[in-house]
Formats: sequence, C-alpha cells, structure tokens
Amino acid sequence: MKNPFKNLFRASLDEKLEQLETMEAGPSLKLSLGFLGATLLMALVLTAGLGFHWSSEPDLFDQTNGSLKALRTSTDVTVTGTSTVEALSLLGETLLTKPGGYLSNDRLPPGIFLDNLPNWEFGVLVQIRDLTRALRNTLSRSQSQSSEDPDLVSAENQFYFDNNSWILPATEDEYRKGLTALNDYHKRLSDPRQQQAQFYARADNLSLWLGEVETRLGSLSQRLSASVGKRQLDTGLAGDSAAEQSTATAIENEIKTPWLELDDVFYEARGSTWALIHLLRAVETDFAPVLEKKNATVSLQQIIRELEPTQEKLWSPLILNGSGLGVLANHSLVMASHISRANAAISDLRQLLEQG
Repeated sequence: MKNPFKNLFRASLDEKLEQLETMEAGPSLKLSLGFLGATLLMALVLTAGLGFHWSSEPDLFDQTNGSLKALRTSTDVTVTGTSTVEALSLLGETLLTKPGGYLSNDRLPPGIFLDNLPNWEFGVLVQIRDLTRALRNTLSRSQSQSSEDPDLVSAENQFYFDNNSWILPATEDEYRKGLTALNDYHKRLSDPRQQQAQFYARADNLSLWLGEVETRLGSLSQRLSASVGKRQLDTGLAGDSAAEQSTATAIENEIKTPWLELDDVFYEARGSTWALIHLLRAVETDFAPVLEKKNATVSLQQIIRELEPTQEKLWSPLILNGSGLGVLANHSLVMASHISRANAAISDLRQLLEQG
C-alpha cells in the first residue's frame, strides 16, 4: 500500500531543493556576468588606447644627427649616393617598425579599425617605389645600355609587392627582403673594392626623378582640390591639332571627392610629403656639386620649405571640408595649396637642371 504522506514529503523536498539551487545560482550568474562585462570594458578601453597610440604619425627625422649614420657599419665609407640610399632605407624601416608596425594589412583590432595610418603608409610607399625604380633605371647606370644592379632589381620587385597581403606571404616579409637588398647595394656602394655598384649624381638623372615627383604631386593636388568639387575642362589634346585619343570624353566634367574619402586622400598626401622631405634633404647632399654649378641649391631648399608645413600638427579630430571661402576650414585645400607651390618650384628647378 502506497503512503500518500511519503509522496507529499518527497514533492515538498524537491521543491525546496529547486528553490535552494535557484537562490545559489542567481548571485553566481550575476557575478559571472559582471566579471564578463568588466573584462569586455577593459578590453575595449585598452584597444581604444592602443589604437590611439598607433595612429600617431612619425615625426620628421633630424638628418643632421646620427639617424642616418646608424645604418652604417664601421667599414662603410661616405660616398656620393650614400645619403640618398640611407634616407630611402630609413623610410622603409620606419614603415615597418613605427608604433603598431605596418598596419595596412592588419586583420585584427585595433589595426583593422584604423583608417588614416594605412593611407599615410601608402603615401610613403609610393615615394619609396618611385625612388627605388629611379635608382634601378637611371641613378645607378651610366647609360641606357649598361647593366642593371641586381640588388636594386630585387629591391624594386619586393617593394612593388601587394601592400595589403596578410599572410602567405605577409607584406612585411616581402618589404623586409626589399630593404635587405637595398642595404646590400648600400654596402657595395660604400666599398671602394666593389666598383660595379655606382651612383651617378648627374643633372639629367636628378631631373628625371624630379619629373616623377612632379607627376605624383600634381595628382595629389588635383585630388585634394576636388574636396569641394570643381568643374574641369578636358585639356587632354590641347596644344596638338593632330592628336587623338582612344575614346571620346565629355568637354566638361564635375569632379568631387566622395565625403568618406576625404581623409584617405589627405593622409596619403601627408605621408607622401613626409617621405619626400627626407629624400630631398638627402638629394641636396649627394647632388651638391651639380646644384651648385646650376646655382639651384636655393631652389631645392625652397621646395623643402614649401613641403614642411604639410607636417604641422593637426588639431582637429576630423578632416574638415568647409567650402572654399566659407566659415569652416578645409584641410584638403590647405594641403593642396602647399603641394601646388612645391610642384611649381620643382618645375622651375627642372628647367634650371636642363639648361646647358
């Protein structure tokens, strides 16, 4: 015979145990959720702080101190071309070793959330690529029929690797190989016994590289000026009545940089001019006799003066895009103004160099 009191007692006991378990699990669950929330908040704060630190652009180097000499070994000799190669190598080292390292190919926080520094890196990279190509094609060769320097061939190929590759292979690894090849060229250039490695500081060579610089700055100036939008006529065939182009284009176009790309263009220009200042300072040393003969030293110095304001501290947290003569500032137009003046000065310098 079943005992009803036994079943009633068992049901009451089960209910009490369930209440007890609920009372014990409640505070434990709250404690776990609180710990998880605090951990996430701390991780967010650390990520934001690290991202802010990584977003700081490197300052201009004082090239009169030991920053460039630190790349030399005890056996290296200062010869024509070493200042330019050392400055180029230092730009590459900074690109890879600045706070946060190389950020353009990051896939994890905080690097994946950063936007300005990757564009700054690309601006620097463009100047590195252009000068490395100039070293390979003209500055290291006495004439068009002479052999290319193998280290410079390797360096150019490595620096033209995809700037956004994360793994297999990583961009940093390929650029590091390019720096190694560039430093090998520097060592042979500084060794009097290695006569195959040369650097020809001639007026025509300098003018050719400055032509590349002029083209880059002209493009940046146009892109920056398009921040407020402008009407532009098609001048592609101007000056030649017999000239033709592949397809017909509109006589007039409205050009305007998309709002979300304003900061991208600004920081690319800022990185490009940062690199160019260092390279021009080095060129002033290596091409000193040529510049002095052409009475063009002051012209090169003026170009550097025009570019230096592009590196002034940016006090605004955002790249403002006020109208041309409006109340708010337009950072893109200010940057375009400095670059345009430097571009005009480069054109004048090239004319001096090309005079007989």
